Amino acid sequence: MKFGDTLLVAAAATTVATAAIADAGQAKSAAQWYEEGAQAVEYAQAKHFNAYRKAKNIILFVGDGMGVSTVTAARILEGQQHGGYGEENLLSFEKFPFTGLAKTYNTNQQTPDSAGTMTAMMSGIKTKAGIIGVDSTVVRGDCSTLDGAEVMTLLEEAEEVGMSTGVVTTARLTHATPAATYAHIVDRNFEDDRDASKFQYPELCRDIASQLVDFPYGDGLEVAMGGGRRSFIKREEGADPEGGGKGEREDGRDLTQEWLARYNDAAYVWNKAQFDAISPASTKHLLGLFNMSHMRYEADRANDEGGEPSLTDMTEKAIDMLSQNRKGYFLMVESGRIDHGHHAGNAYNALTDTIEFSNAVQAAVEKAGKDTLIIVTADHSHVFTIAGYPTRGNPILGKVVQNDSSGEPEATPVLDEDDLPYTTLGYTNGLGFADLGNETDADARYGVVGAPGRKDLTSVDTETSGYHQESLVHTSAETHGGEDVAVYATGPGSYLVRGVMEQNVIYHIMRKAARRIH
Repeated sequence: MKFGDTLLVAAAATTVATAAIADAGQAKSAAQWYEEGAQAVEYAQAKHFNAYRKAKNIILFVGDGMGVSTVTAARILEGQQHGGYGEENLLSFEKFPFTGLAKTYNTNQQTPDSAGTMTAMMSGIKTKAGIIGVDSTVVRGDCSTLDGAEVMTLLEEAEEVGMSTGVVTTARLTHATPAATYAHIVDRNFEDDRDASKFQYPELCRDIASQLVDFPYGDGLEVAMGGGRRSFIKREEGADPEGGGKGEREDGRDLTQEWLARYNDAAYVWNKAQFDAISPASTKHLLGLFNMSHMRYEADRANDEGGEPSLTDMTEKAIDMLSQNRKGYFLMVESGRIDHGHHAGNAYNALTDTIEFSNAVQAAVEKAGKDTLIIVTADHSHVFTIAGYPTRGNPILGKVVQNDSSGEPEATPVLDEDDLPYTTLGYTNGLGFADLGNETDADARYGVVGAPGRKDLTSVDTETSGYHQESLVHTSAETHGGEDVAVYATGPGSYLVRGVMEQNVIYHIMRKAARRIH
């Protein structure tokens, strides 16, 4: 469903007036979200004097949970890993010529979730948390409200005009962010048919995994790679070494075999050796499912010579395959486990996955060519902080060492009011060390014992991959943050990324920039 392909250029006064209505708390319809997003792009175009060329290809990179503090800390860590102070370093996408900010709230939540935010970026409308590819008229979890609420995605539009399309992620392919490129569902947790009992009238919905394989637009997805194998293969006792393990499906379907049967020149792979053997010239439709659930953190994958390709590997393979189409392509690449590292309160994994994400962006810049619009952004942020007054070049994962009165580094870490050292990085909420008291197994693992609360970190290596930063508020998991996220762009149409925008405007920027999508 689209809400009009011909939209008038909006005057500045109209844009301001619309924003004032939104600030007053009045609910908007899906059509209003769509039209206002398109108007914002028309206004940006009208304010720019140069007529830029259209983009043949579009790549949208999404760092899941990659807020500004994450980008800053990852930038510093990468620089320090290369022997510098770190602060002066730039990640690959920070060098892009155009940058803006996106407001991430959902229509029903101040602090958002990935389903609603990615739907905004892919469909041009804001919607509720927890729902994918549908407008906010649906009731979450009630499949009887689905009919008529589906909103068409940019990936689907690209397929309709003959472009090739791809989805790459380190999360499950059925997880919220990748699913929002191709699926329409009233609850993000309906990943396979085994989940049906959780919802009302499930017979009126199709699970997310089956929607990927049954994708009805164009000649189908050309590339789909990530984790989540369990939702594509049938449930059975024991492991199937030929299929990569046992699955969850209870309907008897093996979606990997259906993928192979549906397309000519199709391939299904589930490990790196099979992935490496794929020839982009002879494979037209590639399904890669490299883990039963999410793929491994980059730090864990890099320390193991086995089974999973990196995000950079998958990005390069996807571009090699998709670029064979003279009509162009749309590719979405997600670093999904940045988010998971933060939820666990583990900055090391979140930041090392961000660095690998930056590597994948750089690979795309080098491979895709000048006729490609590349946008890099996040769906939301996290309550991740960089605090204290550490001296220049202090290890970003380390304890805070301040400068003395003459501006030179102290010899030892600074102490708080309880005479305890603390780290530069922390979280507003989450488990932290607060949940690791009372001499549990976790205490022994980190070398810390005692009652819940602040710990003496003097003898703790806070730079190790297993360290979890402290948190202020004790919750079962760290949460998303509600502040704006950065949007970085390069290539044709990138000048449309500017200022502070609603997140759904990103869709309209891509649509306006695309050569073939109208």
